[in-house]
Amino acid sequence: MLLKIGELARLTGLTVRTLHHYDSIGLLSPSARTQAGYRLYQHGDMDRLHRIMALRRFGLSLAEIANSLARSDLPLSGIVARQIAMLDQQLAQASRLRTRLLVLQAQLEQGQEPELAEWLTTMEQMNMIDKYFTQEEVRQMPMLSDTAVEQEWQVLVSRVRALMDAGAASTSLDAQSLGTEWMVKLVRDTSAHPGLFARLNTMHGQEPGMQARTGIDAELMRFVTGAFGASRIALYRPFLDDAEYAYLQANYGKRSGEWPELIAAVRAAIDSHTPADDPAVLALARQWRELFQSYAGKDPATQLKFRQAHQQERRLLQGSFVTPQMIAYLAPAMARVAQE
Repeated sequence: MLLKIGELARLTGLTVRTLHHYDSIGLLSPSARTQAGYRLYQHGDMDRLHRIMALRRFGLSLAEIANSLARSDLPLSGIVARQIAMLDQQLAQASRLRTRLLVLQAQLEQGQEPELAEWLTTMEQMNMIDKYFTQEEVRQMPMLSDTAVEQEWQVLVSRVRALMDAGAASTSLDAQSLGTEWMVKLVRDTSAHPGLFARLNTMHGQEPGMQARTGIDAELMRFVTGAFGASRIALYRPFLDDAEYAYLQANYGKRSGEWPELIAAVRAAIDSHTPADDPAVLALARQWRELFQSYAGKDPATQLKFRQAHQQERRLLQGSFVTPQMIAYLAPAMARVAQE
């Protein structure tokens, strides 16, 4: 049985746009096409699609999924077992929530008046977090599990908001200082784990309730991202000539949103002990090189200046999830990619 892309989208609940994207990045290509070029999916494609959808629900980025699918030791039965375990965890969480609600109900029936609004808001936040992180991962993130750290973030958000309300530009020195402080704290409070950071970004982008509770909305994030980017650009300035610096200023932030998932995928490859010459790692190296060239250009002499900047200006590492271990791990793959 062959399914057209529209039929597959309707039957799986995905969008045609999503399936087009999976095809364009080589994650899921149809087994056949009509003479007119329309995509046709067959039974054998369902195995891979199930894997993709399951891994996506586990919180993996598309780059991480591609890396996982490239492994030969990832049977579908194992993925289904993980899905069952995840559902068991969700059922247990629902049971705990029901127990807490029963306690609340008993208090109300006895005429007691708990802090209902705050209590419900806390539960709402817990529910949102549980969709993106396991309890073990939450414990690795003080910003989600430590009340004192949460209060630190509330203060920092207020400082950023005050600067925005005062009309400061994200390129101002005050904004750059706050942007750097923000990213340094973010690295610290996510245990320097790029995968957790990527999912945190996803959660804030997809959960209006979380944005309302933390005060970290899209506008504030653009300001912080712009400020941090401006601070990095300023650190590169002594190493570049005027033309190189102008190119950096014009292009540095254009594809910055693609870095978190890529860095997380590299970390996942390291954690899974994927050999540096594995095709999946070569694909990551190509993407890394492409993003680097998007703001550094393709001139080897200019690229060397950026590498020298990272060797000599240690502040460029502040607030970054990129580690020397990652650079060393990717080096052989980057060398091979450069020869292509």
